[in-house]
Amino acid sequence: MNNYMHVINSINEEELVKFTSDLIKINSVYDPDKKDFNEEKAAHFVADKLKEMGLTVYIDEVVPGRPNVIAVLKGEEGGKTLLFEGHTDVVTAGDPDEWKYPPFGGVVDNGRIYGRGACDTKGNVAAAVYAVKAIMDSGIKFKGNILLCLPVDEEGMMLGIKDFIKKGWADGVDAAVICEPEDNKICIAQKGAMRVIIRVKGRMAHGAMPLAGINPNWRMAKIICELEKLQQKEINRLGKHDLLGYPSITPTILKAPSKGEAQINVIPGECCTTLDIRTVPGQDHRVLAQQIQEIFDRLAAEDRDFSATMEIIEERPWTTTPVDEPVVKAIGRAYTAITGKEPVYSGVPGATDGTFLWWWKNIPIVTTGAGDTLIPHQADEYVDIAQLIETAKLYSLTAVLYLNEEF
Repeated sequence: MNNYMHVINSINEEELVKFTSDLIKINSVYDPDKKDFNEEKAAHFVADKLKEMGLTVYIDEVVPGRPNVIAVLKGEEGGKTLLFEGHTDVVTAGDPDEWKYPPFGGVVDNGRIYGRGACDTKGNVAAAVYAVKAIMDSGIKFKGNILLCLPVDEEGMMLGIKDFIKKGWADGVDAAVICEPEDNKICIAQKGAMRVIIRVKGRMAHGAMPLAGINPNWRMAKIICELEKLQQKEINRLGKHDLLGYPSITPTILKAPSKGEAQINVIPGECCTTLDIRTVPGQDHRVLAQQIQEIFDRLAAEDRDFSATMEIIEERPWTTTPVDEPVVKAIGRAYTAITGKEPVYSGVPGATDGTFLWWWKNIPIVTTGAGDTLIPHQADEYVDIAQLIETAKLYSLTAVLYLNEEF
């Protein structure tokens, strides 16, 4: 292990902080109505740094103006390939007046870096970049390859990682570290997700003469109540998962009418709701969809005017990685070597890009990185500099331990 400590001592802490700050200053919120508001500038900024370091770099457009950045550092022949993955997009800053620090200011203050994406996940992208730079600067020998993937659209439909996989970039990857804000806990499980739109048909009528129409809102209310019962049934059946907590079925958007303008004295012709369903090991998405359909069937049997449809617009399965998986063992050993503490294992309450690496390619994944898990998507998002430096060290040491099979 002492031979590898030179790697973590090669982290350029000052440069890491500046690079993170500069990356935050680039507004990479995706807005389809604004040409300059996407990940392109951030992607090129990171790509330029990787080229400067001497890596082989590919800028691969997913859709026009939205490129993935892929870089490769080759070691000695005959080894494995370890992927580090972190996205370049960020969510909206919301109302800037709610921020003490400018959302895209990259302000460094009192041991923290502030701004949208500071912890989710530009700080961790920077940590991965500087982890690779430290490996290069240290001159340490390692087998195999380090692959960096910095995709677009993680905060949306995850188009970037899907494109990365479909084009064959993930072929030959043996394990992946997903760079997300987890307080440097080693997350070996993730909740699954189903995003569902439910529509209930009715018939418009005057609010003063409800019998002249069919009110979809009454029918939707019954569906929502039945979904709450289904959620409780699943909680009772599965209990609380050690790493992921409870499964959930959450109505999020409720609209009536589904399209057009609502009016207080008009019964709408249709009502719709969206569901954000989060699943845990032991749940089958197909079974859940069938159970929702059975709710529709029961309600339709009781009410001849009941008409509901369900559309699953996105599906992401839960994931698990065994503790004895080599990448988990490597990152655990690296964590102890750096901190002097035993690693803390945890789970991710939401899906990540790693979901598709695990699901489509059966690649073992571990999710970890700097940042308080409750801070993403809030005003005055920040990352602690000390933890960010620890993350860069963790990534670099994990890479050499895993690739040299010393875990």
